[in-house]
Amino acid sequence: MHFKLIVAFVDAGLTDGIMDTARSAGATGATIINNARGEGLKQSKTFFGLTLETQRDVLLFIVEEHLSRHILEEINKVGEFDKKPGSGIAVQIDVEDAVGVNHQISQLTKTVENEL
Repeated sequence: MHFKLIVAFVDAGLTDGIMDTARSAGATGATIINNARGEGLKQSKTFFGLTLETQRDVLLFIVEEHLSRHILEEINKVGEFDKKPGSGIAVQIDVEDAVGVNHQISQLTKTVENEL
């Protein structure tokens, strides 16, 4: 079985919705890193020297490769990344090898067979 890593940088308020959507699309879980900071084309505004930024979370999904594009597209819909500048970004990266996922393979095998 081959895997992809989906990394999503999202507004903290969208994390739960994106997690629910990714699970519905076939993701078996994720690692969430809180309190990330990102900068886009426009620099953050400051108020008396304090930066006014929205809180970001980083979501890391290891997903089966046949499900990865669908999961990525669903994350994009919920996060509205293509509609709202600065709302977030998600990328997909090939995973050469992974350990610690054997317990998920039986579930993923059933899911992939049903999808294909």
